Amino acid sequence: MEKDASEPDPSCQRNGVVGALYGEFTDTLNDRVRYSVSLTESTLSIQRISSSPGRTKVVFDLTDCVGCRAYRGPDSADVGAYFTAYFYPFKRRWMTAGVARQRVEQRFRVALVQDPLANLQEAERWARAIRDASVLQAPRRDGVAYTLVRRPCRVMILVNPHSGRGQALQLFTGHVQGMLTEAAVPYTLVLTEHQNHARELVRKADLSQWDALVIMSGDGLLFEVINGLMEREDWQEAIQTPLGILPGGSGNALAASVHHYSQSPPAWNEELLLSCGFMLCKGLVGSLDLVSIHLASQQRLFSFLSLAWGFVADVDIESEKYRHVGAIRFLMGTLVRLATLRVYQGKLAYLPVKEAPKLPKGSIKANHPPSTPQHPSLCSSLPCPLIPDPSPNQNSRHNHNSTNSNHNTLTKSSNNAITAKRPETQSDGKTIALVDSLLPGLDQPVPESWTVVNEEDFVLVLAIYQSHLAEDLWTVPGAMADDGLIHLFYVTAGISRPALLRLFLAMEKGAHLACGCPYLVYEKVKALRLEPISRQGMITVDGEMVEYGPVQAQIHPGLARLIYG
Repeated sequence: MEKDASEPDPSCQRNGVVGALYGEFTDTLNDRVRYSVSLTESTLSIQRISSSPGRTKVVFDLTDCVGCRAYRGPDSADVGAYFTAYFYPFKRRWMTAGVARQRVEQRFRVALVQDPLANLQEAERWARAIRDASVLQAPRRDGVAYTLVRRPCRVMILVNPHSGRGQALQLFTGHVQGMLTEAAVPYTLVLTEHQNHARELVRKADLSQWDALVIMSGDGLLFEVINGLMEREDWQEAIQTPLGILPGGSGNALAASVHHYSQSPPAWNEELLLSCGFMLCKGLVGSLDLVSIHLASQQRLFSFLSLAWGFVADVDIESEKYRHVGAIRFLMGTLVRLATLRVYQGKLAYLPVKEAPKLPKGSIKANHPPSTPQHPSLCSSLPCPLIPDPSPNQNSRHNHNSTNSNHNTLTKSSNNAITAKRPETQSDGKTIALVDSLLPGLDQPVPESWTVVNEEDFVLVLAIYQSHLAEDLWTVPGAMADDGLIHLFYVTAGISRPALLRLFLAMEKGAHLACGCPYLVYEKVKALRLEPISRQGMITVDGEMVEYGPVQAQIHPGLARLIYG
């Protein structure tokens, strides 16, 4: 962030180092305007040299710097050299309240001597010092272990030109391309040509040629990339390739989540793109949980975002026809689906996270309420208060049964332990398949340690492992990319259309758990199983429709690596 200060600089050695790098340079457009510039390990300070008292100093935080370059001017007769530093500090928006990252560049002319080469060397010294210091000042969050993308890095950027409103390539060239040039990040741009193109590409690619894979699209393209990596024989090494996300689609859930994890103020559209581009340039890499999902056909998928059945899946797939309008397609799809709200029959079970229960004031223990909500008119008659910090432990008033279910595959086995499958190996004995040790076979009952949900009439079931379900849906305020949790939500039958709409409106501010809706249940789990009974319906994984039928899933903490700040 830019800061103003009126205190004069202490005396420094001209164009030298006394605790900090210090120099005096001229303006690039007017040689008569001179600046004193000082570089410390965390800031770049600029002050115009003037005889007037109370000179204003501008201080740039190197956390906001993506790069700096030195160069000769276009006029061959000019003996001076130049260096330009590129910053993206938070500044107040022009038209609306709040702050967002905005581009600021600072250019200086170096003309210490009449030797062009000596001036260029001095400019390069400054540019290198600013770059090195900015790398050390990358924005890190407390308690998160990071690594850095190798510098200089080689990045493959996969762009789906048809995602969203078909503007992904234009958004890249208009907002990201220049930023990567400023950060000196070399890249190869690949336009996907058909569905699963990215999946096939990364499955066969020589990943030793790339330091990161970046996706400029919606969430569907990253789903392809992750599954392509996990289908390789060398999946253990392949999935460690740092992954980056740039929002270019309609939902952009992971991009919104990554921005949220950076603890930055809310951003949408081009501001969100700029934020994700900034994080890509800074190159901090953290862990990303993946979820292994098994379908009835024995197909196995890997998911980074969500598993949905019912209302959420219906809206996601049915709103495809409105793709040309961009992110508003989800609002249109929501309104259409609310008009003919469906109820689905199915069976749900999950392995809860072992933690001390923290029941909100006035809530009822899970094992003792009646099977139907005590106050069914609560959601339909009262507005949902938008509370900024909802409790993450808002629990259900619905009954969870500890005895055997009436249905075969959701009964509990008498033995709590699950015998882990032996790792599958290739014929050369070197490649090991990832084992889902928490999951029994889909044709086997769930273990005694699992919770079986009594209700069988659902409006929606949503398992999510990021903070956002879309740019404007803050679904799990406390989620992190590597928290090792599946955040399970479900809404049971009986909820009114207005109440369901209010839940999604409250979700824009992350306040839906504070609504006190008796039909909404939230649990933190490690694994789950869903068995639809209704013959028709849709199931989505990361927004992509998959085979309809029984499905189960397990979290694998920190399996992948993600570029985020």
